[in-house]
Amino acid sequence: MRESAINWAFRLLITVLFAFLILPLIIVVATAFDASGAVVFPPEAFSLRWFGVLLESPDWMRSIANSLLVATGTTALSMAVGVTAALGTRRPDGSVGKALTALAVLPLFVPGIVIGVTLLTFFSRFDLQGSYLALVVAHSLWATPLTFSVSQATFARFDWTIQEAALDLGASPTRAFLEVVVPDVRAGLLVAALVAFVVSLQEFVMALFLSGPDTRTVPVQAWNSLRQGLDPLVSVVSTALLVAVVVLVLVGSVAVGVERLATDA
Repeated sequence: MRESAINWAFRLLITVLFAFLILPLIIVVATAFDASGAVVFPPEAFSLRWFGVLLESPDWMRSIANSLLVATGTTALSMAVGVTAALGTRRPDGSVGKALTALAVLPLFVPGIVIGVTLLTFFSRFDLQGSYLALVVAHSLWATPLTFSVSQATFARFDWTIQEAALDLGASPTRAFLEVVVPDVRAGLLVAALVAFVVSLQEFVMALFLSGPDTRTVPVQAWNSLRQGLDPLVSVVSTALLVAVVVLVLVGSVAVGVERLATDA
């Protein structure tokens, strides 16, 4: 009886926490379909007109394109560095391996405002403030430790004797990695790439310091809009990005399988 009560209490707590997390998303999505010009909940009338306004807004469309471009660059850079670092720290054990791992995840513990100000000072010396390069580098400082951690966990579950067998049979290290290792760990690598993409897509603090008028990302554009008042387009863009993230996760699940995506990652 006591265990049953504890189980029900635990389930209730999980339900409340889940509702607490999901309710703001429901409100944002609902306000995106409101016909009025004010952001109200519940919506007074259903309409898609704000999605049309979004498509006709050059500032918002440019910010969406900037976010996608920066997120793609961040994913490519953080995956290249994170996967390489995970491979490099695969063998070291003991204090050396722990020290290298701690060093790799150190940027996660640095506040975004500190990184933003530091990189702004650095890139200003080369007249690169407000450039895509500055944004990609900044976002990669946060995304790379995550791709490293996911890749390291993925590689730890791989049987490396298979790769050694491929090398013994005459395959080059690059070919053995691409044709033997990658197919078996693709689910984990996909998760790492998705994490990097989403981290870059939603990052605001560093982008606020490093973006310029032509390189503003969606979070910065939303901040500028909300400073002038509640803008329905913020809800519309947030809904579009939320749908995009869900679609990416679903595509990944279909591509590698839901069960493998969960276990390998």
